[in-house]
Amino acid sequence: MEKVINESQQGQSLVLEQDKKNSRKLYIESYGCQMNFSDSEIVASILANEGFNTTNNIEDADLVLVNTCSIRDKAEQTVRKRLEHYNSVKKINPGMKVGVLGCMAERLKSQFLEEEKIVDLVVGPDAYKDLPNLISEVDEGRDAVNVILSKDETYGDVAPVRLNSNGVTAFVSITRGCDNMCTFCVVPFTRGRERSRDPQSIIEEVNDLWERGYKEVTLLGQNVDSYLWYGGGLKKDFEKASDLQKATAVNFANLLDMCAIAQPKMRFRFSTSNPQDMTLDVIEIMAKHANICNYIHLPVQSGSNRVLKAMNRQHTREEYFDLIDNIKKIIPDCAISQDMIAGFPTETEEDHKDTLSLMEYVKYDFGFMFAYSERPGTLAARKLEDDIEEPIKKRRLQEIIRLQQKHSLYRTQQHLGKIEEVLIEKESKKSSLHWSGRNSQNTVVVFPKENYKPGDFVNVKIIDCTSATLIGEAVGYSNNN
Repeated sequence: MEKVINESQQGQSLVLEQDKKNSRKLYIESYGCQMNFSDSEIVASILANEGFNTTNNIEDADLVLVNTCSIRDKAEQTVRKRLEHYNSVKKINPGMKVGVLGCMAERLKSQFLEEEKIVDLVVGPDAYKDLPNLISEVDEGRDAVNVILSKDETYGDVAPVRLNSNGVTAFVSITRGCDNMCTFCVVPFTRGRERSRDPQSIIEEVNDLWERGYKEVTLLGQNVDSYLWYGGGLKKDFEKASDLQKATAVNFANLLDMCAIAQPKMRFRFSTSNPQDMTLDVIEIMAKHANICNYIHLPVQSGSNRVLKAMNRQHTREEYFDLIDNIKKIIPDCAISQDMIAGFPTETEEDHKDTLSLMEYVKYDFGFMFAYSERPGTLAARKLEDDIEEPIKKRRLQEIIRLQQKHSLYRTQQHLGKIEEVLIEKESKKSSLHWSGRNSQNTVVVFPKENYKPGDFVNVKIIDCTSATLIGEAVGYSNNN
């Protein structure tokens, strides 16, 4: 349905005709990583073909789905609170069905039906194509569960419905799963092994987005640098591939190059990278193309070699510094952000100081920082005692946050006086007289609206800043329009 919107009057008629057929209403909420939001768009597309239109009003919904995250306990508790809210709505609308999708569904499986009496179906991240069958089961009064992990599902053949889209930026999923087995992480257990999507289907989705007016795409994966297409199959099986498959294989650097060339006026970002898997050819491709943004999210988790080893991170502090140095040498103005865990089991004050000193070396543009949260089923939960007291975790986390705020201000101040290209995405949250967009480094920029509109690339002179936002004034359209 999404592909025909706004293409022609005939296309609009087709949409209206399909809307008449779609008599049931779907309400979907997403929590957690960008991949979950992308998956929700896939789910909406699959269910559109089954007679469901999306709605923003939960009271009108025939089916409510919540796409969940298991990365931290707090994320799971948020979902459980939302289920309590759904229960109150269900009392008003008893015919409403409720389903749990995503990582939390995969982790808890049928246990969810017992714990949360309101839940009618439980669907893991690789089973969304089975939703029509599962909903039929629920319609007939039976609970339904499918949490089987797949070795080949990438949803590359599904055209996502862009939910709550600003019409300017979009996510495109390129790979699923993770093989790295960090001891603190549930992702390998909830999303399975690494497999990549056919690059041709990725380019086709990118081209389609451009035709529909989108100006920026973020290529998504749990570990994008592990992208490897050799005709299908798990990454771990690549060594068994034929000589021809190996010779014609497409890695992440190749894919980035293909995307940038296919749509030279479109901006590209990617997330998430892993230090052990990022290669210099990726950085060199970024430097080669002006339409690949100068921004890398590069989680490190800890600055201590001892803790990194306990986390099963396959890189050292020194190797991380080498990667940072190479990025800055090849792309001097590249912004870098981090993920950091405070209070991992056995972490000492010396380990914590190593994390702070690593942050001082890199001076990240921004970051995502959390206290360690033990996740059932992970190696850390099975082998390591969660032995850092909560007050110590909180204190260390606050020290990390304060240092990051200092570095974020330092980085935004470096933009003062410069003229930078900004892609307008939406109206500023704080002022209806200002636009909000991002520069190449992924920093939010706000400036007076004047006669510009969302989707415009505008040159903006930066005149002020906070630690999170650049404030400027437009000086004209950029050459990218």
